[in-house]
Amino acid sequence: MSTRRDPDREAGMVTAETAVVLPVLLMVLAAAVAAVVVVGAQLRCVDAAREGARAAARGEPAGVVAGVAGRAAPAGAVTDVTTTEEIVQVTVSATVSPLGPLPWRLDVSATATGVLEPAARP
Repeated sequence: MSTRRDPDREAGMVTAETAVVLPVLLMVLAAAVAAVVVVGAQLRCVDAAREGARAAARGEPAGVVAGVAGRAAPAGAVTDVTTTEEIVQVTVSATVSPLGPLPWRLDVSATATGVLEPAARP
């Protein structure tokens, strides 16, 4: 019984295995990059909503609040400010393209609530 290997029979196996695995690795890499982009945009929305809520709680006008939140928010984000007698609520929403030019879009948003300072209450 002979267990001799024929080198000609195994020639090109690494190339074939790489050709099968490489597309899967590229898809995993693209998914990881997309996840990082989406999480980063979500965190920027959270930070922007908090900054806006702090500014609104101090009694800043809605335009200033939107400007403060807009500087911390992702590009193209929309800021919404809602004020009651004692509470202010700032919501920052953005649409993210995690894979760049591909037509896949995700919406991320964050809301922060603050209590108006006594001097800022209507």
